[in-house]
Amino acid sequence: MCRPRLLTRASEGLAHPLLLVNGPAGAGKSLLVADWSAAVATRRVGRVVWLTAERGDDEADVFWARVLQALHHCGVDLPVEAMAPARAEPPVGPVPLRLAAQFATRREPVILIIDQFERVGSAEVATGLDFLLTHAAAGLRLVLISRTEPLLPLHRYRASGEITEIRGADLAFLPEETAVLLRGLDLCLHDDAVRALTERTEGWIAGLRLSAIAAKHADEPEVYLKDFEAGESTLADFLLAEVLAIQSAEAQDLILRTSIVERMHAELADALTGRHDGARILEELAHHNAFIEPLGHRWYRHHALFAEILRYRLRASEPGVEVALHRRAAHWLDEAGRLMEALPHAAEAGDWSYAADRLVSGLAIGQLLVGLDAEMLRRLFTRMPAQTSGRCPELVRAALALAHHDARRMLIHLDRADEDTSEPARAPTVELTNAFLRAQAAALTGSADDAQDCAAAADALGQQTPDGRLAAHPELPGLLDTALGSACLWEGRFDAASIAFTRALELPSKPEAAAMRQDALSRLALVDLLRGSVGRAQEKARSALTEAQACSLRSPSGSGVAYLVLAWADFEHDELAAARAGLDSAACAMDEPDPTLSAAMTILRSKVLLADGDPAAALDLLRGLRPAPWEAPVMQTSSPWQAPETADIASAAQLALGDPEAALDAAAREARRNPACAVALARAQLSVGSGQAALETLAAAGRPDARPQVAARALLVGARAAQCIGDDKVAVSRLAQALATARPDRLRRPFRETATWVRRALREHRALADAHPWLPHDLRAAEPADDLVSDPGEAVIVEALSVREHEVLEYVAQMMSTQEIADELFLSANTVKTHLKNINRKLCATRRAEAVRRARQLRIL
Repeated sequence: MCRPRLLTRASEGLAHPLLLVNGPAGAGKSLLVADWSAAVATRRVGRVVWLTAERGDDEADVFWARVLQALHHCGVDLPVEAMAPARAEPPVGPVPLRLAAQFATRREPVILIIDQFERVGSAEVATGLDFLLTHAAAGLRLVLISRTEPLLPLHRYRASGEITEIRGADLAFLPEETAVLLRGLDLCLHDDAVRALTERTEGWIAGLRLSAIAAKHADEPEVYLKDFEAGESTLADFLLAEVLAIQSAEAQDLILRTSIVERMHAELADALTGRHDGARILEELAHHNAFIEPLGHRWYRHHALFAEILRYRLRASEPGVEVALHRRAAHWLDEAGRLMEALPHAAEAGDWSYAADRLVSGLAIGQLLVGLDAEMLRRLFTRMPAQTSGRCPELVRAALALAHHDARRMLIHLDRADEDTSEPARAPTVELTNAFLRAQAAALTGSADDAQDCAAAADALGQQTPDGRLAAHPELPGLLDTALGSACLWEGRFDAASIAFTRALELPSKPEAAAMRQDALSRLALVDLLRGSVGRAQEKARSALTEAQACSLRSPSGSGVAYLVLAWADFEHDELAAARAGLDSAACAMDEPDPTLSAAMTILRSKVLLADGDPAAALDLLRGLRPAPWEAPVMQTSSPWQAPETADIASAAQLALGDPEAALDAAAREARRNPACAVALARAQLSVGSGQAALETLAAAGRPDARPQVAARALLVGARAAQCIGDDKVAVSRLAQALATARPDRLRRPFRETATWVRRALREHRALADAHPWLPHDLRAAEPADDLVSDPGEAVIVEALSVREHEVLEYVAQMMSTQEIADELFLSANTVKTHLKNINRKLCATRRAEAVRRARQLRIL
């Protein structure tokens, strides 16, 4: 098939003397060059001469004789002396000299293509070709197609920009090219199937063609291509014959034995073969493109499909040897400091005790929870048999339970681990892992004291670990600090939580630490939020999300915390739509059922429901709030910030439902211990007309709450209570204080909750309204009305409206029914009707709409 991207690259190569197309067997080298050489554009450049090398072409005189014959056959005019056979002489021989002289005088270059050049391994021939390329000027373009690296001085050509190279990686098919190839074979597959086949074959064209031909004869081609066993396919026949069989016995043995590892080092190859020739053989195999790719620093890798076939062949030829090879690979990789590569081999060898011991004693248990290898380790150790006993396997099972958020099972495995009292099981590194996991359990059960004890124990044990081992795993202290901070946060120890999260932020800037740093920053934002610093919390949450995007983190739990903080800030700013969207984003990103986060999510959702006018749903949500809504033990202590928040919302919801007694009860439980609940109690007392009782409750609460949102609510309730008892001066003073308190963080929600009273008060005191333009416009000024008359004198007011009548009129203007107004003001419907009659009488109106219109004319509304 035609491959435009490679044909274009080959055509660009005509600007250089040498084009090298190098790749393994079946990579489509010759096919590509054949398509390119047959193109009209190529033949316009010069005369194309194609020579396929034979095994005897190592002899210089034979090679040059065949070159001359090919040139003559393709119609390239050469003088008689150039065509005369002559044995090559040092250093280059007469034929390259004569050809160079002839080519240098040509107007159009000769495009000489030599296929299968790997058969020409003569240094003498390479020297002659180098001389010819150097002295033929623009009269020659040499194209070499080879499986191996030619002996030409390629480094010199690269340095001077005189070579174009198309390598195996370039020849590999892209998914879209695979789709075209398959369609040419009358095989149409879905994009996912095409992509999977391309990845499995690594774009190797022979593998693609052979797989497609076999799939055509299958009942379900896509199913066949997904599940076919490479070891029993025509691919195996091709690779075993074209690649494996042509190698020496030693090379075949090395190829088969190293197929069990994803990457091989020369010394690892020696460990697997028991010989000492690995470096030489691997270098030769890579040089000959034997489906072995050099990775640098003496590391290599097999082509994935070839390795699959080799493993099948190894099992068939040497049954049972694979287990022993995996065990050798595990030990060599572990000793080489490549534990993550060693563990899968230990598992394949069935040596689970060794694998668990190395994960625990290597202080790598944190990598099962976070980092690039976390998913691999979880899948690996989930396979560990139940009969694998000992302290290290139980600690690994505890970590797995933690990764799956199963605190109850985690504690069971930790207790089982403590039953092993043998000396190896009590090594400092094992004890450190145990203390680390215990601290994680303490975070899930909300016990700050236990978390602090475990953290202290871990610090002490860290001093006893071998030099550098703990430093190599910064995720351990990072996760430990996060766990300690989370436990302190649950118990309301905000200072201790902030210190722990700040320490976690000081982790080295490594990719595996990025998620932990972002999580710690998000939790610091939550600490600020619960302390009342909404603006600072919002800033940290945004920084956490920015850091997550910069590090390409895929929905870490920290993002969920950051979204939650931003949603809460939006709520306090009275941006309910943004708060709802933020809650949805938090729920999607937060896959970690942390008790603190679960409680905060529930509290904020109930606040939003209440603000949306659904107090019953808000109460239902609060009733479902549990300290740990997953399979975990009961929290050891209750959160000192969760209960007051819950009581405050419950009281407000009961007021909205028209049950002031229930509202009083809900707030009274926590009023003595928490200023926010004292505010809620005062608000409930105010709703039943007890302005003096509300003021006394606020006074009894003592020192005002430092949180601006709570302080603003307290001042607003105090202002309304003062007005109720006729002290307008105090009411205005407290309103001004509330506005000043809320202004730095733009806390609009407290004013929205008392919108009717605030709107009226600000209309009466325009200077206050003008001084705070950050408040919503509808609270600061009258909304424009179409039915205002030009002369307000046309409307007559008989008598001033009372405070309650003004409140009723505000709700009438919002098109609320009598019953809805009664519910909102906690009055009976009959009382509301009486107020409506008085309003109509005082405004000389006969209908509600008329009363509203005249009130607007008089600027009462």
